[in-house]
Amino acid sequence: MCPICGSPKEAFEPQATEVKSISTPQVGSWRCLNCNYVHSGSQPPEICPVCGASTDCFEPVSQAADKVSPAEKVGKAVVVGAGIAGLAAVEAIRAASPDTDVTLISKENRLPYYRLNLTRYLAGEIDEDELAIKAQSWFEENRIKLLLDAEVSKLNLTGKAVELHSSQSVSFDKLILTVGAHPFMPPFPGAYRDGVVNLRTLTDAKEILKSDLAGKKCTCIGGGLLGLETAGALARRGADVTLLEGYGWLLPRQLNQSAAEILALHVKSSGIKLRTKARTREILGDERVRGVLLEDGSTIDADLLVVATGIRSNSYLARTAGLDVNQGIVVDNLLRTSHPDVFAAGDVAEHRGFVYGTWAPSQYQGSIAGMNAAGANAEFGGIPRSNALKVLQFELFSVGQVEPVDGSYDVIDKEADGHYFRFVFHDSHLAGAILLGDAKLATQVKKAVEGKHDFSALLAKHPDADDVLDFVG
Repeated sequence: MCPICGSPKEAFEPQATEVKSISTPQVGSWRCLNCNYVHSGSQPPEICPVCGASTDCFEPVSQAADKVSPAEKVGKAVVVGAGIAGLAAVEAIRAASPDTDVTLISKENRLPYYRLNLTRYLAGEIDEDELAIKAQSWFEENRIKLLLDAEVSKLNLTGKAVELHSSQSVSFDKLILTVGAHPFMPPFPGAYRDGVVNLRTLTDAKEILKSDLAGKKCTCIGGGLLGLETAGALARRGADVTLLEGYGWLLPRQLNQSAAEILALHVKSSGIKLRTKARTREILGDERVRGVLLEDGSTIDADLLVVATGIRSNSYLARTAGLDVNQGIVVDNLLRTSHPDVFAAGDVAEHRGFVYGTWAPSQYQGSIAGMNAAGANAEFGGIPRSNALKVLQFELFSVGQVEPVDGSYDVIDKEADGHYFRFVFHDSHLAGAILLGDAKLATQVKKAVEGKHDFSALLAKHPDADDVLDFVG
């Protein structure tokens, strides 16, 4: 089962990655079909750590494995940033090149952990010791030097060295930047009062839990996935929670209005007060936050205010080093930056004008960047965005294009008994889908979108949503 999302073994599939410079093909990792989590090993896990899928939801990654040719061997590889992209990168380097000297630099003072599970930790569903991805012994056994509490001050690309605030310098032959992103704080007046927080790190979660949340008025700004999951976690802790979304409905990137209205009913039934079209004018208080003033003149009381309004890539180091930077560090299909020996992956990487900003693509990119830093030639062609909700005890799955772009798209949907299903087709392929209330076919739907399965025969019969579900299942 996937250790993050809980998907079964069946949700995993081979990660089809073309590697031209590695010799011996073998299965060294497994991909969860439900959430894209990549598990390293000869066998899939019993449970997906991301979505909870069982072992049957995993399929082997079709990539090769073992050693790069002598001409491709790399002496020193340095990875900056120990999130999932960085961890996947060092794992891939070590699998491909046993003799490479590998260093992983982390700004945090703890072992890499499942950032995706922070809201579950906040909700009390899991303990802190369940967050760690790898034990200290794993790094020692794989001869990966892990530098914790080490902040990078400068990238010296001419001298091929990473300079730390401690005045230490780490040289490299290949460098992978997986420095992630930071929460975006809109320029609200009063945004830096005490009690105004983000949720990005374990330290953030612990800071929130220092408050006696039971009975406290907690307000969350932002009705995206993180805002929803945070609101749900705080409600589970007994807080009086209000969720504010500036758009007309929740999850505007993942859901259409019909699906969002059903989700809103569930959110309210969970004891969360919901306000849409609620745009913040000012954060009220003295030294500490006391409330939120909205553009319509109304106020919302708040003892604690969580701002979940998106992220911005940590591109400063790359920019000052002279790398091409737009929204993130610009990379090609090999995840190589504008410097031939520097790669980037995860929340900091911009691929084809797009920063994914989610766990599964970050891990996937990290694996590919690691292989390529070790001398391979694997390509990242992009993957459809998909999301699942973890905290609100409500099944939600969204993948791909959920709104038609023009009249060439066909939409088939159905709403019944608090469930909603939506399928968007283009050129006889499933371009996107929403499963709300019942997401047991999420794995199959995601596979159909990614694999561009042909639905022409079914569409010729003018099917309804039940027909599509039967066909996919």
